[in-house]
Amino acid sequence: MRSLERAFDLLEHLADAGGEMALSELTEASGLPMPTIYRLMQTLVAQGYVRQEPSKRYALGPRLIRLGDGASRLLGTWAKPVLARLVDEIGETANMAVLEGDEVVYVAQVPSRHSMRMFTEVGRRVLPHCTGVGKALLAQLPPETARAIVTRTGMPSRTEHTFTDPDALMAELARIRDQGYALDDEEQELGVRCVAVPLNAPTLAALSVSGPSGRMTPETIAAVVPVMRTAADGFAKEL
Repeated sequence: MRSLERAFDLLEHLADAGGEMALSELTEASGLPMPTIYRLMQTLVAQGYVRQEPSKRYALGPRLIRLGDGASRLLGTWAKPVLARLVDEIGETANMAVLEGDEVVYVAQVPSRHSMRMFTEVGRRVLPHCTGVGKALLAQLPPETARAIVTRTGMPSRTEHTFTDPDALMAELARIRDQGYALDDEEQELGVRCVAVPLNAPTLAALSVSGPSGRMTPETIAAVVPVMRTAADGFAKEL
């Protein structure tokens, strides 16, 4: 059992470091003896859960993709009742999204009952810099990791309100950490506002509510944020 715990800890360290680490870095991060780490990593490599690069660095392996896909689908299923309650209380479309690689993936949605409503297909992938859930996800990462992601993806403009400057986005992420929620103020689509809160759970995720700007006024946003935080906290405890 102890070896199993240590193996999972090493996978978590790899994930926290962006998916790739040297043996010496794993030793420093975990505090385990290097021979112990080497044996565990070789076992994980043999099973396909870790890959050893030509540089000898260790990286998360392709076999984890199937596990992650299955877990993401289940997470979306578990989130449906939470999102449905948000729709009942707030009246607008509720979503859940996770960060996969450098992209935001929507894993669950419950639509508003309004005839004019927001709709995002489950499974859709978007860049994180211009969405409420994306910024809520980035804000949960170390600033250097968040900056590296938007450097790789670029920050294309979707509307005139989109953040396109990395320094401005980093300042916005700092505000999001302080206030506990993120706002997409017509940054992805004109006429649409979205408010998102982080989900403090074992996996990096966020909940959001989105609707037409005419209904998602600043006063409405101020009222719905506490409701969303309560929902997110409750769901995190369930997980």
